[in-house]
Amino acid sequence: MAGLTHFDAEGRAQMVDVGAKAVTARTAVACAHVVMKAETLAHVTQGTAKKGDVLGVARLAGIMAAKKCADLIPLCHPLPITHVAVDLVADPALPGVRITAEVRTTGHTGVEMEALTAASVAALTVYDMLKAVEKSMTIGGIEVMRKEGGKSGTYTRGESA
Repeated sequence: MAGLTHFDAEGRAQMVDVGAKAVTARTAVACAHVVMKAETLAHVTQGTAKKGDVLGVARLAGIMAAKKCADLIPLCHPLPITHVAVDLVADPALPGVRITAEVRTTGHTGVEMEALTAASVAALTVYDMLKAVEKSMTIGGIEVMRKEGGKSGTYTRGESA
């Protein structure tokens, strides 16, 4: 299991000891999208969804999810998150909603999982808010776009290391 830090020498799951790691400013940006019919997207842009403000509710859900990441993913460390921003944009070309989540902390470990959780839960919330009019929506594109801080430095999707 060389290189897999969430397993001990016997292959048992473990929470990584990050105590010896340097405390640094850390940022992660993740994205997701929800693809839907143009008619469904019109409910978002025109504000006619029966459950209310789709993008506003999904934004709050994403923020809340980032704060609960350690409760959802067994080996994640609870982190003192200093900033969460979730941006949702209606994109007629998709058609659907594009989601970007940015999370920041100052600590021993990064916030990639928190950003991924925020983007994912925001996407799930968009689906929940609109499923009455379209059950065939798809959620995808969940990925880390950028991370900064820590021993490994900056990672940007699409750039070679």
